[in-house]
Amino acid sequence: MNAPQPFTSLADVGHFIAGQAVASTSGRRQAVFNPATGAVARQVALASVDEVNAAVAAAQAAFPAWADTPPLRRARILTQFLHLLNQHKDTLAAMITAEHGKVFTDAQGEVTRGIEIVEFACAAPQLLKTDYTDQVGTGIDNWLLRQPLGVVAGITPFNFPCMVPMWMFPVALATGNTFVLKPSERDPSPSLFIAELLTQAGLPDGVFNVVQGDKLAVDTLLEHPDVKAISFVGSTPIAQYIYETGARHGKRVQALGGAKNHMVVMPDADVEQAVDALIGAAYGSAGERCMAISVAVLVGDVADQIVPKLAERARTLKIKNGMELDAEMGPIVTAQARDRIEGYIAQGVEEGAQLLVDGRGCVVPGFEGGFFTGGTLFDHVTPEMRIYKEEIFGPVLACVRVKDFAEALALVNAHEFGNGVACFTSDGGIAREFSRRVQVGMVGINVPIPVPMAWHGFGGWKKSLFGDMHAYGEEGVRFYTKQKSIMQRWPASIAKGAEFVMPTAK
Repeated sequence: MNAPQPFTSLADVGHFIAGQAVASTSGRRQAVFNPATGAVARQVALASVDEVNAAVAAAQAAFPAWADTPPLRRARILTQFLHLLNQHKDTLAAMITAEHGKVFTDAQGEVTRGIEIVEFACAAPQLLKTDYTDQVGTGIDNWLLRQPLGVVAGITPFNFPCMVPMWMFPVALATGNTFVLKPSERDPSPSLFIAELLTQAGLPDGVFNVVQGDKLAVDTLLEHPDVKAISFVGSTPIAQYIYETGARHGKRVQALGGAKNHMVVMPDADVEQAVDALIGAAYGSAGERCMAISVAVLVGDVADQIVPKLAERARTLKIKNGMELDAEMGPIVTAQARDRIEGYIAQGVEEGAQLLVDGRGCVVPGFEGGFFTGGTLFDHVTPEMRIYKEEIFGPVLACVRVKDFAEALALVNAHEFGNGVACFTSDGGIAREFSRRVQVGMVGINVPIPVPMAWHGFGGWKKSLFGDMHAYGEEGVRFYTKQKSIMQRWPASIAKGAEFVMPTAK
């Protein structure tokens, strides 16, 4: 593989409204950093209320014609967008690495997972097919329609600036809605590039809009009467705020929150496979994934086999600038995030966990100003410790030792989060029992990061999800549409005279 071209644009990042890039007039800006160097790379605009309102107005104006566009024609535009994404996926990946910091090969994987949702959405005519019942009563037929909601908005996190927006807008557009995206201000450039590709694909002006911004933009979207639905992915406190505020303003809300994902390793598991899975799932993307494994639940004497191997591998992680193709882990997204992660490491030591590998103070030659921290490994962590209870969102793996399967299952089920979980075992009975009894929304059996494919849908349980429907897949179609039931009969079949009883099938 040839060395990728880095993203080096110095241009400030603005909005995309009604089919064109728009420079902000708010006067508010925020620095966007290159996490590998620690230098300010560009500035991102922070929208005013008027700018958010302009984006919503553009989407509202575009909605009637887009909703009335046949699903097949909408699908053809998305198919052209899909072709453009495949042509420019490495450009998108380089943007992600430049502003988020994850290694380039991981960024390529993120783009690919986003592309899969677009592929799913290209089946709009099939996805919008509904039920029809002939002759539900004499001379009466009944069928369903799924119709778009109107203007919908997505508020997305820094850790997946391409994939998570694509969990939302392809399905929303395919089902006839218009969209306003508020991406993370930490890595905003991919959102504008996506908007440009949609325009090149033939998407009408105003159907997809981008407003950069902070809490002001979020609150404006939450309160705007023309925004009918909000999708959000982020931390649990903010997810709960988004859900409650949006619902209070009459919106349909889907808010995906935080996680504390466990991986249970049974004594009969393949030890080398389990170690490989833990290393990749805990330290990939510097742990900045809502599906990262942050707790290894080691059952019985398997702990004595696995912990030394984990420590050896954690000490030798290839931590580099993410554009180097052999890099295994890049920098943390911001200095503040790095400091918060290292604060948790100090807290773990203070609480009495055994610190086997300390990632604090990591320096990468040639990138001394970057926001790097190394992989960290704790052993003998207990459920009372903050490093066990709270989401760290960094490359910190906590090992908890339990005596048997029942204790492992009870430990996982007692946690307030229920996003993802994995169990490594060679026993089919254990695998079946774990899958059925664990109180978590996404389960992997010998799969460390069980992110569902595009047609299955993503979402956790408990405090990992606020709202009734998961993202993308068939639940995504239901989220972005409202069901209408139509019953029809014609005059020749209507009996003479008024009826005063509850209608029944005759």
